[in-house]
Amino acid sequence: MQSLQEKASEWSGVNQNDAFAIDQTNLYQKLGLQTFINLSTNFYNRVYDDEEEWFRSIFANSRKEDAIQNQYEFFVQRMGGPPLYSQRRGHPALIARHRPFPITHQAAERWLHHMEQALDNTTDIDSDSKIKMMNFFRHTAFFLVAGDELKNKKQSMACKHATSKPAAV
Repeated sequence: MQSLQEKASEWSGVNQNDAFAIDQTNLYQKLGLQTFINLSTNFYNRVYDDEEEWFRSIFANSRKEDAIQNQYEFFVQRMGGPPLYSQRRGHPALIARHRPFPITHQAAERWLHHMEQALDNTTDIDSDSKIKMMNFFRHTAFFLVAGDELKNKKQSMACKHATSKPAAV
């Protein structure tokens, strides 16, 4: 059985070494807090203005300001900075936190479309950092797709204790 990381690599086309190349450079030190705030703001402005209603609806119950803060704090923490996200929200637990949302292949591609545009329009990010970040984002998006599919399989599976036998008297 494939692990979620293996599925993420297969579906994203990004091998794990490339996905986690962000760990070889402290991108937080290199880029600074404001760059991550700018990236997340740029990204969520695009998401909340998306022309596709099905995609916008995924975010409908979240305040844009909260989504921006959650994202930049996670990025800062994951890319070498202080644990801002964990201090405020606890462990990132990406699959669990995304469980309420439909994280499909189509949604992942749409999310990545906006992230790639946001990266391209955040001028403080050099091309090498953009490549590393995009590889991480692509792999992680499909890691979440794999987690969502696992969730859906579990929901359709019967409980292991369920039987057709009558209860003992």
